[in-house]
Amino acid sequence: MKISIIIPVYNGADSISDVVASVVKEFEKSEYEIVMVNDGSKDNSEKICEKIALSNKNIKFISLRKNFGEHNAVICGLNYVTGDYAAIIDDDFQNPPEEIKKLLATALEGNYDVVFSKYDDKKHNLFRNIGSKINDKAANALLKKPKNIYLSSFKLINIAVIKEIIKYKGPFPYIDGLILRVTNNLGSVLVNHNERITGKSNYTLKKLISLYFNMFFNFSVKPLRLFTISGFIIFLIGIIFSITFLIEKLLYPDIATGWTSIIIAIITLSGFQIIFLGLIGEYLGKQYLDQNATPQWVIKNEVLHNENEAK
Repeated sequence: MKISIIIPVYNGADSISDVVASVVKEFEKSEYEIVMVNDGSKDNSEKICEKIALSNKNIKFISLRKNFGEHNAVICGLNYVTGDYAAIIDDDFQNPPEEIKKLLATALEGNYDVVFSKYDDKKHNLFRNIGSKINDKAANALLKKPKNIYLSSFKLINIAVIKEIIKYKGPFPYIDGLILRVTNNLGSVLVNHNERITGKSNYTLKKLISLYFNMFFNFSVKPLRLFTISGFIIFLIGIIFSITFLIEKLLYPDIATGWTSIIIAIITLSGFQIIFLGLIGEYLGKQYLDQNATPQWVIKNEVLHNENEAK
């Protein structure tokens, strides 16, 4: 059995060498490969990763021309794996490489297509943890994610599912959404989560919002259905109020017309319409970019050790 380990790298110059060395130490007696994908790092990550890849024939390296995002970098790496299973880990040592064996053992024991990690004590900052909880609840509602599964970036995927995932060619991949499209044969295992050794999280508020938008608009039509239902409810409320006001006017002809209620109704309905138009615009905009062949990634440099593996 061959295991592939994908490491998306972004500004990981201070940690990537140690992460790779730790992975190699864990799997040196097994058949393995490491696929590093540099996602347009602003530091010296590209040169360090290239040097690492040139020193070991089991390590592949792909460098992207700009920062496309973590999920784009991961799906790029998935296109290059040749193992029976592929594990995805971070470049900052928060996912201990030795824990990959737990994921693999769980996958083999339960014959799972995908095994997600879960944590008793997650070492991310408060902002990132809150974002993860929001993402988890949203995935329950929008993607029909099993409630016992936590969508962690540290996971193991078998090659059959990977072959289906990489068929997606849109510019806004969301790996967990693609997994949930392909299979519901999912496992979960408790693993350790380390403190970040160097630097700080690369997930800014802007990137988290972008990730949520990818989930909302690329992998579910439920936001549209929600507004359709909301519109119908508002319509019913409007009819009820209209009948109420009409009866009131018939019973009390001298009653003054309510200017405040009219203004409130106008502002509320106008806001609802603008939000709904924005929602439609997001769907149309992503469809436009998709139809315009916006690339998932663009390769700047690669080290593969085998010319036949070039994509």
